[in-house]
Amino acid sequence: MRSINRAIRYMEEHLTEELSVEDVSNQAFSSSANFQRMFYLVTGITVGEYIRNRRLSQAGRDLLLARAKVVDVALKYQYNTPESFSKAFARFHGVLPSEAGKCPGQLKYFFPLAIHISIQGGFN
Repeated sequence: MRSINRAIRYMEEHLTEELSVEDVSNQAFSSSANFQRMFYLVTGITVGEYIRNRRLSQAGRDLLLARAKVVDVALKYQYNTPESFSKAFARFHGVLPSEAGKCPGQLKYFFPLAIHISIQGGFN
């Protein structure tokens, strides 16, 4: 599980950069297909969903705390257009990015994952 945690750390450190599954899977010393399968089995979400959830979560924080412009936040988190960002933001948070400061209680936060597996027991 160390390799998945290493890959998660890598994603967290590069949320504002262009990320590919290949870049992430390389951190786990795994093929892209194998890493995606393992990540989904362990977390219940895809690598793409994780990155999207974290980016939109951080974008909400940026809009709320930094009072940043929507277009700047969209570009920061790798959205090609403010419109595509607004659509994704509204789907995730339930409010438009321009309304984030008016209703901070509605913003969702998707926390970074940390994988810990403990196996105990067996034959006595």
